[in-house]
Amino acid sequence: KALHVKMADETVEIGPPAPRESYLKIEAVLKAAAKVKADAIHPGYGFLSENAAFVEAVEKTGITFVGPSAQVIAQMGDKVSARRLAQEHDVPVIPGTEGAIDDAEAEAAAAEIGYPLMVKAADGGGGMGIRVVNDPAELADAIASARSQAESAFGSSRIYLERRLIDASHVEVQVLGDKHGNVVHLFERDCSVQRRNQKVIEETPCAKITPETREEMTAAAVRLAKGVGYSNAGTVEFLLDGDHEHFYFLEMNTRLQVEHPITEMVTGIDLVELQLRIAAGEALPFAQDEIEQRGAAIEARIYPEDPSSMLPTAGRVKTLEEPSGYDVRVDSALYRGYEVLPHYEPLMAKLIVHGKNRDAAIARLQKALGEYVIEGVVTNIPLVSRVLARRRFTSAAYATGLLDEMLEQPAGATGKEHIAAIALAMALSAIETPSETPSKWKMHGRRAAMVDRLS
Repeated sequence: KALHVKMADETVEIGPPAPRESYLKIEAVLKAAAKVKADAIHPGYGFLSENAAFVEAVEKTGITFVGPSAQVIAQMGDKVSARRLAQEHDVPVIPGTEGAIDDAEAEAAAAEIGYPLMVKAADGGGGMGIRVVNDPAELADAIASARSQAESAFGSSRIYLERRLIDASHVEVQVLGDKHGNVVHLFERDCSVQRRNQKVIEETPCAKITPETREEMTAAAVRLAKGVGYSNAGTVEFLLDGDHEHFYFLEMNTRLQVEHPITEMVTGIDLVELQLRIAAGEALPFAQDEIEQRGAAIEARIYPEDPSSMLPTAGRVKTLEEPSGYDVRVDSALYRGYEVLPHYEPLMAKLIVHGKNRDAAIARLQKALGEYVIEGVVTNIPLVSRVLARRRFTSAAYATGLLDEMLEQPAGATGKEHIAAIALAMALSAIETPSETPSKWKMHGRRAAMVDRLS
């Protein structure tokens, strides 16, 4: 029933809906690839996309993996190892433990780092296995909770501690490397509008940083990518302090990001096409000074969530009308009859717009949000619209806590009901699933539209 299944030229059933019996089952994916005689596997940006064991298994079959090597994925997927590598390549890191720690070491390590701090899973990502600790009394419970979620999502309960930055922004740099040692950046994205440590709105360029900070940040990202021998598309994530002057390495995502369309909108570069070309052994077709950033782009993720609480909703889409027009792109899984299921990460669509500047992009996104008609499922569209109208967002004075500041406990909900709803939300977000949603555009049409816009 899924839209990508309906649109595909060929499909192979790999198992039942439960991810661990299908999309997370390496042998099932490889069996499907062999059945259709595939010569390459593109992992998208969920499930096995950052699984080094999967990459090794793919390479052993002789099939090309569209992404970096298993060694690089293993190095950067281990957050402790990634911190060490960042330091080795002169990329600033947030004060924290030098390695994964056990419970007996935690109290002393936390006292040395200082509060508030973050408990983080050493293996994994996607905002899972992270807990905020404001004082020593919260530490033990936070560690237990983080370990439990990390074990469930990533099969590893290793954790480390890191100081929490107040009023920080989440800014990331898109990098692209080939198999010939060339690495470039495609500028930065501000991904600070988040809920439950997962992104809701992303924009490029980041309006908070100076040209000098941008140059330092992008240079640091390229330096790290070159240092680890990175090839294909990847993202180096940073935390920007409240003064917007200092940045610190957060992690590296060794895959295509959900928000890659906004980079494509401002550069005119098709990242997915280049991923395939790089995997085939081609060199990058441009040098750093040939890459230009034009205008501004913003992406909004459309989720089945109550806009007053960000808690999950369910239902079946009865009526659907999606935005369209110049400088508007919709990557969507939606269709009439689409049903929100508990097995997968609930991202339903991504709405991406481009404008000549940030103000124009914000206005265009507001207009496009107003063109959406989705009946049968309650979505977060009203909340996204509220964020775009908020002064802290329009003035680029927001940080990662913006949504938490906007929302309070739902009116009329009892304590038990609210806790149950939060538990459901965490359970849904803890499922390691792909955020990749099938889109309605074809590569040629998308490329042509970019050329038209930038010419």
